[in-house]
Amino acid sequence: MATQKMLKFVSTPREMPEKRPATERSEDFHEIYREFADAKAAEQASRCSQCGVPYCQSHCPLHNNIPDWLRLTAEGRLEEAYRVSQSTNTFPEICGRICPQDRLCEGNCVIEQSGHGTVTIGSIEKYITDTAWEMGWVKPAAPVMERAESVGIIGAGPGGLAAADMLRRQGFQVTVYDRYDRAGGLMTYGIPGFKLEKDVVMRRNQWLADGGVEFVLNCNVGEDISFDAIRGKHDAVLIATGVYKTRDLDIDNADAGGVVRAIDYLTASNKVDFGDEVPDYDDGELNARGKRVIVIGGGDTAMDCVRTAIRQGALSVKCLYRRDRANMPGSQREVQNAEEEGVEFVWMSAPGKFIGHVAGDFAANQEADVDGPVRTVMQIASVGIQKMRLGAPDVSGRQSPELIEGADYDEPADLVIKALGFEPEDLPKLWGVDGLEVTRWGTIKANFQTHQTSLPGVFAVGDIVRGASLVVWAIRDGREAAESIAGYLTGAARIAAE
Repeated sequence: MATQKMLKFVSTPREMPEKRPATERSEDFHEIYREFADAKAAEQASRCSQCGVPYCQSHCPLHNNIPDWLRLTAEGRLEEAYRVSQSTNTFPEICGRICPQDRLCEGNCVIEQSGHGTVTIGSIEKYITDTAWEMGWVKPAAPVMERAESVGIIGAGPGGLAAADMLRRQGFQVTVYDRYDRAGGLMTYGIPGFKLEKDVVMRRNQWLADGGVEFVLNCNVGEDISFDAIRGKHDAVLIATGVYKTRDLDIDNADAGGVVRAIDYLTASNKVDFGDEVPDYDDGELNARGKRVIVIGGGDTAMDCVRTAIRQGALSVKCLYRRDRANMPGSQREVQNAEEEGVEFVWMSAPGKFIGHVAGDFAANQEADVDGPVRTVMQIASVGIQKMRLGAPDVSGRQSPELIEGADYDEPADLVIKALGFEPEDLPKLWGVDGLEVTRWGTIKANFQTHQTSLPGVFAVGDIVRGASLVVWAIRDGREAAESIAGYLTGAARIAAE
């Protein structure tokens, strides 16, 4: 009987949830896809071929049991589908919204390879869990037995929160420390509302708190509390800080006014979305309204920036990327959405210099350096753009961009946003920690199976170990580390420091 409800990919075409028109969605920060209706979700789930070797599952970092919950959805057994989905994923409704499915599960769907169009896995995953919330099926952790051992988690992003959930389920006492005033990390302040509405993240934060996770917010480790104090207070510590240091450009006028970091720009926009007061937004520094905006970079952060600038009412938005469309790291789906909303992509281009001018009163644009001399503060006026071509492949196999001599030109700009990726902060120095080993890239050294660092009882997960990566990988790391921490604390699997 079950198979009769499946294998419909031959007769049923692929359909995504309806996308709001670009003219409408570019005016607000609400999510751009409408919800699947129950019948439509079941219809699209029934397209799954239930193949013997599910590549969608093997290419998901969490190895979600995708074929099973698609079958259950097609059969109308949504609560069971939710149970299967959440058994491997702490935040399925978030992954359904922000995972680059075109590069992971959907990109490896067997029926996609055969030309029938992939199953819309992400949209169905989102639908299942949104329905579960509406129906009251999502319950906070209720451990069978409380344990005395406590775990301190530094960082309330997806890795830290996934670990917190798994540890609470086993009865451990969990405290999460975070520098921001709301938990969620980049899910809260880095990803715009049009991809992930903030009440979705806040709902999960409250769910964790209801399950007994303690949050200590507005807490800068190394300033408000020392790392040693956290180690002294807890039986194990998990470092899940993410990476927030922006890669920079070594070009003329790199610190000109109007040249800003993507993380600052996106955080300001999200805080405004929450209704917070943001002086740097109100005075125009981190606000694109009425400005000619240039975003530098080709990853998902750059896509978030260009689409945010459109919604803030920018005069024009251009995205510079030094390779072509086929070689950009960001989601192709996001590029298409951005183009529909009015973003212009300038491929095979890189900034060569920032050209500034002294705006307004000359005296008002003077500021003293630390050593005393006065320097002129320049305001961005244009970007000197260098045209590139793709040459020989680099060590990763991608073709390296090469400069085309004599093809430079200047592009006027009032706001330049650097979305060049993130690097780890120097945590041992920042926190005054001896013995915490890092790699040559500055990421924390941790065993790739146990997530144990060089310090006994200290574990690390997510971007601070991997470098800038995806939310879904951080969730996987957090869940794995929780298992290792539980073994370490109970003596079931004492882990020797590597």
